[in-house]
Amino acid sequence: MSVTSPAPSPAPTYAAVLRAPYARRTFAAGLLGRLSNGTAPLSLILSVKDGTGSYAVAGSVMAAYGLTAVLLSPARAALVDRFGPRRALVPPAAAQALLLVALAVAAARPAAPAAALTVLAAAAGALPPPLGPVTRAMLSATLTDRDLLRRAYSLDTVAEELLFVAGPLLVGLLVRFASAPAGLVLSAGLVLTGTLALVASPSVRHGAGERGSAAEGRAAGGRRASGPGLSRAVAVAAAVGMCLGAVELLVIAFADGHHRPGAVPWAMAALSAGSAVGGLVHGAVPWRVPTAVRLSVLSLCLGTVLASAGLSPHPYAMVGWVALGGLFLAPAITSAYLLADESAGEGGRTRAGAWVGTGFNAGTTVATAGAGLLVGRLPMALCFAVAALPAVLMAVVTLLPAVLTAVVPPFPAGARRRAGSADPVEAGE
Repeated sequence: MSVTSPAPSPAPTYAAVLRAPYARRTFAAGLLGRLSNGTAPLSLILSVKDGTGSYAVAGSVMAAYGLTAVLLSPARAALVDRFGPRRALVPPAAAQALLLVALAVAAARPAAPAAALTVLAAAAGALPPPLGPVTRAMLSATLTDRDLLRRAYSLDTVAEELLFVAGPLLVGLLVRFASAPAGLVLSAGLVLTGTLALVASPSVRHGAGERGSAAEGRAAGGRRASGPGLSRAVAVAAAVGMCLGAVELLVIAFADGHHRPGAVPWAMAALSAGSAVGGLVHGAVPWRVPTAVRLSVLSLCLGTVLASAGLSPHPYAMVGWVALGGLFLAPAITSAYLLADESAGEGGRTRAGAWVGTGFNAGTTVATAGAGLLVGRLPMALCFAVAALPAVLMAVVTLLPAVLTAVVPPFPAGARRRAGSADPVEAGE
């Protein structure tokens, strides 16, 4: 009698992600609140520039906002891990909404004091609720299938990428019919509404977010968001951020040098489109390569392709290279978040994800400033190569141990004694 082996179960799809319990509600609420991350920065710059008439003041105010937002992100996430989403998300969201409205009022006044705007912006930047890390932690708590979770993370990364495209477009549309401070008021409404919707999600009400964060976070006491896997995820994310931040500025310089400024929007759109396509493909493929190795390979590919963009003979050829590099961007970020999630315990997922975001954003900020010092001092092709170097070097450094382990397997325990190569103490016995 022949025995028919069962057919392998099909890989989960993106539709399966959205059919998972509470997933659609969690995604929608988290993305609604995070849309403020795409609207607030541009609204802030335009409001301060219009109110003070100074680009320098606008830049300083925006720097204060961005600096506190990046540096305090892990601390805000740690509060969620310790006290749970309900108690740790709503107060900062409400406070940030009030501060954004205060900024709108202050910036709308003629000759608004630069010092007051800077203090308000720094305070507002210190308070954004970590909706992205919380959303991913909630998904990780409810999706036990790692393939399904990888698709969920890929979908979230792509959607978040599109928010940073849709946010400025929304502000541009709003400014046509109202003033720039209205964008700050809109941002306040988005972050507060999205946060309230997220904490009201059934995934929080039924404990997926509360038990894993509050109770176990208190028991862990801060040890659950650490380890070599998390360090690797943060380091590679920072290197990828450095590569991206520098290349965005170099694209503008490259286009200006060829007297083709119109190529810049196409290049930025190509980067986002490539990233979206790459993210969706990455989530759909049933990978067998470990997440840590996959992250390093993606970083290496991203750096190599973007370094090659500097050799383009024409800005529109560069657009193609940037689009190709974008294919590796969202997959790299997704893999960093997945590795952080794998490395963190139940009580440290939110903080682990926040550290990855902090590394990426810090790398982007530092590299943008550094790239400005390179332009005009080095040939453009060399500028692109230097900009891609962090991603390539970090990939090589993190891949090397895995390669050496594969080529030279670890010495079996006790083999030295059997081979007669004991240590000096044993040899002298």
